[in-house]
Amino acid sequence: MPGVLKLHVLGALGALLMAVGEVGAAPHPTVLSTDIGGDIDDTWALAHLLRSPELDLDLVLTETGESRYRAMVAAKFLEVAQRTDVTVALGVDFGVMSDADRHQGPWVQGYDLDAYPGQVAEDGVQAFIDYVRAAEGTVTVIAIGPAPSVAAAVQRAPDIARKCRLLGMHGSFDIGYGGKPHPDAEYNVKADVAAFRALMAAPWQSIALTPLDTCGLVALDGENYHRVWRATDDPLARAVIENYCLWAPRQTWLNCDFFAVRSTTLFDNVAIYMAYADAFLEYEEIAFEVTDEGFTVRDPDGPYRAQVAVRWRDLPGFYRHLTQRLVEDSTAR
Repeated sequence: MPGVLKLHVLGALGALLMAVGEVGAAPHPTVLSTDIGGDIDDTWALAHLLRSPELDLDLVLTETGESRYRAMVAAKFLEVAQRTDVTVALGVDFGVMSDADRHQGPWVQGYDLDAYPGQVAEDGVQAFIDYVRAAEGTVTVIAIGPAPSVAAAVQRAPDIARKCRLLGMHGSFDIGYGGKPHPDAEYNVKADVAAFRALMAAPWQSIALTPLDTCGLVALDGENYHRVWRATDDPLARAVIENYCLWAPRQTWLNCDFFAVRSTTLFDNVAIYMAYADAFLEYEEIAFEVTDEGFTVRDPDGPYRAQVAVRWRDLPGFYRHLTQRLVEDSTAR
């Protein structure tokens, strides 16, 4: 098929295993680029990442909006998880957000970021550059929001991309929001098209994306959801549900009791999963262009190319896997 190379599942898995390393290898140094404090899925994703022993989170880089607010949410969550070894890096700042846009504001009311026991980097872009340059081996970069800070870093220091593999929650190729049978301009691309283009143009070791085709279908309900809801003796799971219960009533589009029975769409967790495994997904290598409106359009002659998770092989299996990660402390090592 011109411009599109379909990958066999075993081939994709083999490539991933080579990237992650053999069983028993040291976990990969990892950076999370996130607009946490907006949609609640970033908070679920951070918990998922912290419960993934294959990945060693070293730096959280905030993206878009008010960088200090987003850093507060990340820092408090890391304190709850007893992971204050993680640096919180303030990315490109877009000015003070309104209270209405600080969807997890009540959870960090009165929180003092300056008292965070770990390191807070005011120039997060430079902190990211310095971290990658100092790292031994490949760095895993997981981008789960619009990415102006990561884009700024690879434009300021193009050499760092060659030391990193990028996993992104971006785009929409064949399926749109809510499983619609046509693509949409996905938010993480549309919110900053220039940043996404810069991200895709950088010379990463590898690029893998989860678009709406796969990540837009993910939500926990039934017993999977209630296992997380009931894990009240687990500080990390409890912090996720606390934030969800504070976040949900502030969403005018959401039924007021929705959060009692299921999650919202957990887009970002797919990018976390792709950083350490791929058994539940099917990939294609896709060449594409990015329109000014934020559409990612298949184009054999397009300037960008990525491994794209286009279909689920086993979505129920992923739900069970994600639930298990969230409610059990699999990081003990």
